[in-house]
Amino acid sequence: MSSPDGQRWFIRGVKGAYTIWYRDVLRFARDRARIVASLGQPLLFLFVFGTGLSPAMSATTGGALDFRQFMFPGILAMAVLFTAIFSAISIVWDREFGFLKEILVAPIGRSGIVLGKAIGATITALLQVTIMLVLAPLLGVSVTPLTIVQLIPVVTILALGLSGLGILIASFMTSQQGFQLVIQLLIFPLIFLAGVFFPVNNVPGWLEVISKLNPLTYGVDAIRQIFLGSNASLGVTVLGHTMTVLEEVAVVGALGTILLGGAVIAFSRQE
Repeated sequence: MSSPDGQRWFIRGVKGAYTIWYRDVLRFARDRARIVASLGQPLLFLFVFGTGLSPAMSATTGGALDFRQFMFPGILAMAVLFTAIFSAISIVWDREFGFLKEILVAPIGRSGIVLGKAIGATITALLQVTIMLVLAPLLGVSVTPLTIVQLIPVVTILALGLSGLGILIASFMTSQQGFQLVIQLLIFPLIFLAGVFFPVNNVPGWLEVISKLNPLTYGVDAIRQIFLGSNASLGVTVLGHTMTVLEEVAVVGALGTILLGGAVIAFSRQE
């Protein structure tokens, strides 16, 4: 391939990816019901579980933190999970209504399509997190400019990886109902085994092993360390080593790369 042809191919790919993510973000911004619904479940967990279980669960934080403060970083990760994975339902919707065929025959590489979808999901996840950060002071969680600067790359990497998982699953789904059913079966084990509600180091051994195989665990703990710092002395330990934020981001990033790669391969087989 000559250099001019390669440049034209690259430019078309970038423009195509931009068009796809802009379309998904615009669709999300215009759908107020979806915004409310995607925020509703994490907020329900935060205010109902956080308030109701706070007396019983205070021992998990050693009494140093209010249970809602402990939960809040996990709730942010939960919001990213819901938004990033469920954004992939647009692929199933496009397939059902025939729009996906038009995308597939467009002069855009399949990797550009996947990247556009993943970026769109990531931006919507960042918008959701921004909305939830407004609630942080109400829970006694301090949000500083440094916190936001540290949080953005972590959320971005986590959302990209989770969007890859959603796109990978959506590539094999032919109906929205089937996609939602599979995601519901997957999403709650990921949440409950990620340390959102309890430290993963203070559980029975078999449950601790499963939790530490869950990639969301490292996203939750990285966000928790950003917010709570040394107060989050409940961090994830692997073989006696307490994971740092950078190490956890590396784990999430590596898995996200694998999932996005799998999504590209699966999407390349679409007809």
